[in-house]
Amino acid sequence: MRASLFRPGPDFTDPTPLVVTAHLALWRRVAASVKGLCLVPLLSGCVLTAENPELGLDIPPAYQAAAATDAYASPPTLDWWGSFRSRELTDLMQQAQEANLDIAAAIARVTQADASARVTGAALLPTVDFNSSVSRSGSGAPTQDNVSGFTSLRRDQTNYSASLSAGYEIDFWGKNRASLRAAQENAIAARYAQDVVSITVLASAANSYFQILAAQDRLEIAQRNLSSALRVLDLIKQRLAVGTASELDTAQQESLVANVRANLPTLEQVLRQNKATLAVLVGKTPEAVTIKGGSLYRLAIPRITPGLPSDLLIQRPDIRQAEAALAAGSANVYVARTQFLPSIQLSAEGGYQSTVLRTLFTPQSQFYQLAAGLTQPIFQGGALIGNLEQQKGRQIELLQQYRLAILSGLADVENALVAVQQMARREQLQRDVVNSSRRAFDIAETRLREGTVDLVTTLQTQQTLFQAEDSLANVRLARMLAVVSLYQALGGGWTRTPLTRTASPLQ
Repeated sequence: MRASLFRPGPDFTDPTPLVVTAHLALWRRVAASVKGLCLVPLLSGCVLTAENPELGLDIPPAYQAAAATDAYASPPTLDWWGSFRSRELTDLMQQAQEANLDIAAAIARVTQADASARVTGAALLPTVDFNSSVSRSGSGAPTQDNVSGFTSLRRDQTNYSASLSAGYEIDFWGKNRASLRAAQENAIAARYAQDVVSITVLASAANSYFQILAAQDRLEIAQRNLSSALRVLDLIKQRLAVGTASELDTAQQESLVANVRANLPTLEQVLRQNKATLAVLVGKTPEAVTIKGGSLYRLAIPRITPGLPSDLLIQRPDIRQAEAALAAGSANVYVARTQFLPSIQLSAEGGYQSTVLRTLFTPQSQFYQLAAGLTQPIFQGGALIGNLEQQKGRQIELLQQYRLAILSGLADVENALVAVQQMARREQLQRDVVNSSRRAFDIAETRLREGTVDLVTTLQTQQTLFQAEDSLANVRLARMLAVVSLYQALGGGWTRTPLTRTASPLQ
């Protein structure tokens, strides 16, 4: 399956030779006759010939790591965290959506992008200004003629005016409409960028919560292992008292107890640091957040069906963001091309002007002015060509980023699917290791009480059990993180419909 652009922006052929030829031909005819202006639409058709860019990627029909039935399944739901069946996790995710500062900043960027589109769209409408002024001027100075005896007076004058002025640029080539489209696409990209931030924040919050539960599980395992080690130490001391154990045996067990205790501060550190991290994600200080936690083994592990790879192009907001950015870049190329062509400005002003205030709004004080102007760039020192080349290069860059976003998205899903499958298998195998290790330790402890096994065997089975249980907790955490990564790779369940564009930012 070959993918194509959802909103193909105008990608144009190289216009530089056509532009130069068009300008020379146009101005030869303008100099000869006004009829030459009739050729302008035909020339613009050559300059603005559009060709949509091809994506050039083959989208696979299904994921390699997915089951055959997964391809026809629906994408994840919006509130995917509810599948873990944890009320505390659901509450924390809700708080993150409402109070996270990264999400708030992303929303502010959307507001800025909308405002920028509104400013850009204003060029499609005329501008109207009200002007009023009062000025006083004078000339000469009072003088006395010694011969005639007459005195010349200073000539002063006050001018009053009130008028409305309007200006409008005829968007003959569609330059302003293309600029508005670029701004609208940037606003759409800002919305998808907000979704990317939201998905990242929610995934980070879930991961931090799971890190907390894993730290609590590992602390419980360490505490349980410490109790077992102390129980064995008591048995050794009892055997030492009756002469069936040595000081070396006691020292070895005391060393094991000390090692287990030394691990507790590290686990406490991980627990408290992840609580602080989660507090920031929900927009609060660490002191203001109370997290009860519990155990990873009490959570459900949802089964995620990835669906079709082609669905990923709609589900992942980062791909949609790259798509909107490419559409904006294509529109900017169009704007750069139209700058080679003439622009037409219309202006009008009308109002009242008088030297006497009481006659300002009388018919004899009325005035008006109408003007039309045409500006044709002739020599800009290469600025127009440089701007066009810059926008074309930017368009190519955005096209490659769009392709990379698609490939990265497909790879993310494949990696997450493999991780989920392999972590599930590894957890089951690690459970077998824990069960065997626990059975071996129980037998060794029983025989130690009976005096039919040496201390070295007991120490080895105890250490093996502790390492197996601790590894199982880590594997369980890795499986949970893999599930979250798969949700994130699939777009977090954020199934979006295509955003519509308004004809004018004033609507």
